[in-house]
Amino acid sequence: MCSLRSSSLVNDIHSALNATRVAHIHQPRSVAEIRTLVADAARQGLPLAICGGRHAMGGQQFAADAVQLDMRQMRRVLAFDAAAGLIEAEAGIEWPELIDYLDSAAAPHGRHWSIRQKQTGADRLSLGGCLSANIHGRGLRMRPFIDDVEAFTLVDANGEVRHCSRTSNGELFALAIGGYGLFGVIASVTLRLAPSQTMRRDVTLLELDELMPAFAERIAGGHAFGDFQFAIDPESSDFMQRGVFSCYVPVGVATPPDSANRELSEQDWRHLLQLAHTDKSTAFECYARHYLATDGQLYRSDRLQQSTYLDGYHLDLDARLGHCGSEMIGEIYVPRDRLVDFMREAARDFRQHGVDLIYGTIRLIERDTESFLPWARQDYACVIFNLHTPHTADGVDATHAAFRRLIDMAIARDGSFYLTYSRAARADQVHACYPQFAQFLDAKRRYDPHQRFQSNWYRHYSALFACAPEDLAA
Repeated sequence: MCSLRSSSLVNDIHSALNATRVAHIHQPRSVAEIRTLVADAARQGLPLAICGGRHAMGGQQFAADAVQLDMRQMRRVLAFDAAAGLIEAEAGIEWPELIDYLDSAAAPHGRHWSIRQKQTGADRLSLGGCLSANIHGRGLRMRPFIDDVEAFTLVDANGEVRHCSRTSNGELFALAIGGYGLFGVIASVTLRLAPSQTMRRDVTLLELDELMPAFAERIAGGHAFGDFQFAIDPESSDFMQRGVFSCYVPVGVATPPDSANRELSEQDWRHLLQLAHTDKSTAFECYARHYLATDGQLYRSDRLQQSTYLDGYHLDLDARLGHCGSEMIGEIYVPRDRLVDFMREAARDFRQHGVDLIYGTIRLIERDTESFLPWARQDYACVIFNLHTPHTADGVDATHAAFRRLIDMAIARDGSFYLTYSRAARADQVHACYPQFAQFLDAKRRYDPHQRFQSNWYRHYSALFACAPEDLAA
């Protein structure tokens, strides 16, 4: 069992706003070691927190003075059923390793399997972390990640190994997917796969008013993935009203993907990131020009979901620009017929309050009917905002205030928001978008009465709901 130094500072990768001093860090390599660590923590009266790739930004993977379980040493593929299209892997495996494994795995009758979906923007997220956040990708007709999960194994607060599926420990299955590590340690995950396909990228520029009809047209034409990345310059009339619309349509397994696709290099990405902070119209023009030049390129259905992410990119930007900050992400959901008026109100708000938008995209999601705490309560348009945030108390407060205003706009349209990215939301906003949140906290206490699994996120919202009016906490 690998144990690191006795007291360590941990933080999330993207926002770097969750610095937390933990008591110990352990890197288990087996289910037996996880069980031992749970028992040891119980004897010492210490809580446990669980992390993987460390990309969540709301403090879900850290807890002050807790035992930190870093799952990244548990990354083996345990079983691959090529006939059924199922793969079981340890929870610490990250997407590149899983995709590479499937790329090289033999399957009968020439069939090649791939993942169905992954989150975009970064690749080095653990499978267990994706399950715990119930992530989603760019699928045009896909539900959140729970739809891809066949089963998982979990070590609970008593150190017992629980097999969870829709038919075995069904309530725990629904609670732990999107349960942010509060119900136990995810040890392995069995995923449903999809046949690998070659896909063509179709790219055009669109006005916001054209977007939902364009999504419908692409879906009718068989496109499987897509998104709309919108203009970010508040001085422009295009601000949040015009964007790059990229979708992917299958062209057959016999067609090989292009070997010489145009791609942005690491240096290109660094240049675009700097422009997004200093010259937003030029940043959008450069991005749009690149994507339009890739119209018609061919990709494999798993590889097109991978992304370039530059760990610690903001340190370089800070040195160049005299900043001390990072970006915070928020994801807002609105009914699709309310997208246009939501975006127009958001644009007005950003201009009025001087919100510094670095990146934004719109995707689709279909309703989640399985998880206990669903964020996709209906078919939504998903709007992702990446906001520059100075690392000062005022800077963080301003970004949190911006997200609270966006959440209010969503609630006014029967929308919702994603809990993963911050702890900005008020108790009434959480209750409005997650009306079963108090019951979720009750289930947590029922499955884990000694509060063995904790996080800064859990502590925050437990306290928030404890202080909330009775109609919220009941």
